[in-house]
Amino acid sequence: MFRPKIPTMPTPTGLSTPPAVVEPTTVTPNVETPPAALMAPAPSRPTVQLTPGTALALVGGGTAVVLVLGAVLVSLLLAVAVTGVSVAVCAVVLRSLLASDAKRR
Repeated sequence: MFRPKIPTMPTPTGLSTPPAVVEPTTVTPNVETPPAALMAPAPSRPTVQLTPGTALALVGGGTAVVLVLGAVLVSLLLAVAVTGVSVAVCAVVLRSLLASDAKRR
């Protein structure tokens, strides 16, 4: 009852293909050829060429980043201001309720 039953692998039905024969290949060593001419040394710092389209894309991307960051910061500031106003209104209401309750006694 507590012993697991291990399923048996079913036997394949239908046509079976024989295994493919793998033939060994010969390895030929690579013969290195010396460089034909000496190459000039590469400059230590690559030059950056800005086309008008690239400059325009950079300006547009920077503007978009500044606008998005500004919108996020303004929304955070607005959330803090709204929270402060709501806390102040609650304080005024509680003060009024406590003052009116004290006057009734």
